[in-house]
Amino acid sequence: MTQSTTVDPDRLFGPGSTAARAQATAALLWLPQAALLAWTIQRLSQGGGLRGVVPLAGGLLLLGVLRCALEAWGVRRSVVDARHSLALLRQRASEALASGSPLDRARPASGLAASVLAEQAEAIVPWLARFQPVRLRLVVVPTSIAVAVGALSWAAALILVGAAPLIPVFMALVGRRAQAASEAQLTRQGDMNAFLLDRLRGLSTLRALGAVDHTALRLRASAQDLHGRTMAVLRIAFLSSAVLELFAALGVAMVAVYVGFHLLGHLHFGSWGRTLSLGEGLFILLLAPAFFEPLRELSAVWHDRAAGEAARKALSALEGDGPRLPGRSSQAAPLADVPPGPLGVRLRGVRFAHAGESPTLDAFDVDIHPGERLALLAPSGAGKTALLSLLAGLVAPQAGQIFIGGMPLDEANAPALRRRIGWMGQRAHVFAGSLGANVSLGRPEVTAHAIDQALDFTGLAHVAADRPAQSLGEAGAGLSGGEAVRLALARLAVNEDAGLLLADEPTAHLDAQTAERVIDALLVLSRGRTLVLATHDPRLAARMDRVVRLHASPLREAA
Repeated sequence: MTQSTTVDPDRLFGPGSTAARAQATAALLWLPQAALLAWTIQRLSQGGGLRGVVPLAGGLLLLGVLRCALEAWGVRRSVVDARHSLALLRQRASEALASGSPLDRARPASGLAASVLAEQAEAIVPWLARFQPVRLRLVVVPTSIAVAVGALSWAAALILVGAAPLIPVFMALVGRRAQAASEAQLTRQGDMNAFLLDRLRGLSTLRALGAVDHTALRLRASAQDLHGRTMAVLRIAFLSSAVLELFAALGVAMVAVYVGFHLLGHLHFGSWGRTLSLGEGLFILLLAPAFFEPLRELSAVWHDRAAGEAARKALSALEGDGPRLPGRSSQAAPLADVPPGPLGVRLRGVRFAHAGESPTLDAFDVDIHPGERLALLAPSGAGKTALLSLLAGLVAPQAGQIFIGGMPLDEANAPALRRRIGWMGQRAHVFAGSLGANVSLGRPEVTAHAIDQALDFTGLAHVAADRPAQSLGEAGAGLSGGEAVRLALARLAVNEDAGLLLADEPTAHLDAQTAERVIDALLVLSRGRTLVLATHDPRLAARMDRVVRLHASPLREAA
C-alpha cells in the first residue's frame, strides 16, 4: 500500500484543526468589536462628538478586516482539508475493494460501490468542512460570551445559559431521526443505482423477453420511493432549524426585556449590586444574538452531519471483512524469482469453505507435475471453480499449503506467481474498448505484434479487421458467445510468460464444433506449460494426460 493509506483521515481533520481554530478566533473577535461599538454609542450619548469616537471606529474597522480575513482563510482551508480527507477515505475504500477476493460472496454490487464512491461520498465534504469547525465554535464562543456577560450581569448570563441546553436536547432528538432517514435514503439510492446498472447490462436480454416496459415501471417506482425518502430528510432538517430558531428567539427576547427594564430602573437585581450603564447594556444586547449564533450554525449543518456520517458508514461498509486477495499487502515489495518453464503444483492438507457453509475442500492433497495436462472432472457445483481460484491465488485456503513451482503460494510470493499464471474463467468479462485493449488488459509488456498473433491464433483477426475503429460494449456487447470464449483464449495466448494455465469450464455452453476448436487451441497453448482445467465434459477430460475426479462435501481426490 502507499504511504498515504496508513494515515487516519480522522486525525487530519476535526474540531482541533488549524482551520477550525481560525474560524473560532474570527467568531471571538466579535467580543472586542461589540465592546468598541457599545463604547462608541455611549460616548456619543454623552456628547463626546465625532472626534472622540474616531479611534474607536478605526479599531472597530481593523477588527472587522481581521475577522473577515480569518474567516475566509479558515473556510477555504476547511474545504481543502475536507477534500484531502475524502480522497484518503475513497482511496482506502477503493484499495479494500481491489484487495478483496473475487470469491467473496458478500462483495458489494458494482453499482452500489460506484454510487457510494462517486455520489454518496461527496456528503462527507460538507460534514467535515462545515460541521466540524462549528463544533469548536459551539464550545468556545458561547462559553466566552457567557463569561463576558456574566461579569456585568449574572441575570442576563443566567438567561442565556438556561436557554442554551434546551436547543441541543431537542436537536439531538430530531437528529437521531435525521440520521436514520439519511441512511435509509443513501441505501435506497445505492440500491436503485445497482438495479439500473444491472438492467443496462442486460438490456438486450430484456428487449428479447419484452420486459423493457416492466423494468421501466420498476425503475420509476424506485425513483419515486427515493424522492419520498429525500423529502423526508429535508422535512426533518427544517424541523431542527425551527426548534433552534424558537429557543434562540426566546433567549434573546428575554435578555432584551431584562436589559430594557433594568436601564429604565424597574429591575434592580442581577448586576452585582450596581446599575448597568448604557454602554454595558448595549454590549450585553449585542452579544446575546452571537451567543446563539454557533447553535444556529449547528442547526444549518445538522443535516450535513447526518448525511456525512451515513456516507462515512457506507464507505466503511465497502471495506468489508471478507476474504482478501493473497499478496495484496506486499504489492510494493520486490517480486520473488519464479523458476522458468512449466510450473508444477502441489497441495497439502488444503481446506476451503465459503463463509457460513460447509467445506468444499477438506484435507485435500494433489500433485501436478510440470508440463502435465490435468482435468478436474466433477459435476456442476462441486467446487471446481474454488479449487482453480486457490491455484490462481485469488483466495487463500483456511488451512494447508499450496506450492507452485516449488514456491509456497503465500503473501510474499503470490504477486510474482500470479504473473506466471494464465486464467480463463467461465465467463470472460469484456470491457468497453477496442478488441486489442481487451486482449492486453493494460499490461505494458504486451506488444501490438503479440496482440495480432494472439488474435490470429484464436481466429479473431477478421473481427479486428472488420471493425478496426469500433469499440466493444461493456460486458461483451458486439461479440457472440463463441467470440467471447476465443477472446479469453487470446488473453491466454498473449501471456508468453505463463508457466501454468488454468481454465474453468472452457467448453461450457458451446456447440460441439466450437468446443472442439477451443480444446485444440488449449492443447496447443499448453505445449511446454502445465494445464489444469475444470470440466464436467468427459470428452474434454479424455484428451488430458490425467483426470482427477472430485466428489462433493468435501472434495477429495478419487481414483
